[in-house]
Amino acid sequence: MSNHFKPTNVLIIGGTGTIGAYITSSLLSAASPKPYTTLSLFTRPGWDSDASSKKTKLIQHWQSQGLNVITGDVESLEQDGFTKIFDEGKFDTVISCLGRATLKYQPKIIDAAEHSQSVQWFLPSEFGTDVAHNENSPNEPTHVGKLALRKHIRENIERLKVTYVVTGPYFDMWLYPTPGYEQAGGFVPVEKKAYIIGDKKEGSVEEGRVGFCTMWDVGKFVTATLRHPAQSFGKALRVQSFIVTPKEVLDEFEKQTGGSEFKVTYTPVREIEELEEVLWDKKSDNPQPQPQATFVTLRRIWAKGGTLYEKNDNEVLEVKQEDLDTLEEGVRRFLAGGYKAETFGVNGVRSVL
Repeated sequence: MSNHFKPTNVLIIGGTGTIGAYITSSLLSAASPKPYTTLSLFTRPGWDSDASSKKTKLIQHWQSQGLNVITGDVESLEQDGFTKIFDEGKFDTVISCLGRATLKYQPKIIDAAEHSQSVQWFLPSEFGTDVAHNENSPNEPTHVGKLALRKHIRENIERLKVTYVVTGPYFDMWLYPTPGYEQAGGFVPVEKKAYIIGDKKEGSVEEGRVGFCTMWDVGKFVTATLRHPAQSFGKALRVQSFIVTPKEVLDEFEKQTGGSEFKVTYTPVREIEELEEVLWDKKSDNPQPQPQATFVTLRRIWAKGGTLYEKNDNEVLEVKQEDLDTLEEGVRRFLAGGYKAETFGVNGVRSVL
């Protein structure tokens, strides 16, 4: 592929999901010249069968901004079917925004892209935690699916260019405690409560810095990636909105909620690790992990430095710090309803996600 490649026809798969909606919205609202000629969404048939549904209104809103819609089912469509869609649409770039429940379908989609005549560039759904951060990463149960995909790509993909956009935890979601397991971290401003992984002692290793991306900034970084194909091919781009400690987040909450102190519950890392043992059912001969196990493990990884680097790749994409969200903006957005109240500009709905 020429170093002068620029994406023209871009297809988003999973573009109405939790993070996909932010990416789709960001690409549609990108400043001119946009980093594509056409933008299309792959979504399930019948998306417009209920005119009153949030999804219908969201996609129709996007259509008014120039989005094209292609229908199909990620689960049932075979590899050849995806290849046909890619080639008939002349898509040269595919962005996967599939969530954890559908990540298992990514291998056949990327294989379809590899065998197509049109697709040149593929961005897998790697948004979130860095699954190759350090020597312990391969042992984390939360990383199994994404590591398997990377192995599949190394062993089976030869022609296609692949870029991982690794954002670390979404700040907007990290702020919410895991129900029933609040000790794993989060904030409840209405009750003036905060839960922090770490020792109460100021400056402890366990209460260290965490690198975050806001969900809107994930969209900004994907947009920036499309503007820098040559710099992005074959790389895992590690990008961040800001790096802060839980204590700094707590201070910002107290500042924005009138100045009164929150009641803070500190939980040492070792207790979180003990909780993981139970949630993953590790002592059983036939482990039956609980759904919350993933969230608790990820929060422990983040608390122990699994988001920190000597240098991130923001500069590679020429993304300036002043163009990204700040801690103050992230907390303000949360207090206004958070990502669960996001409408993406759709009139007449209280939230879309």
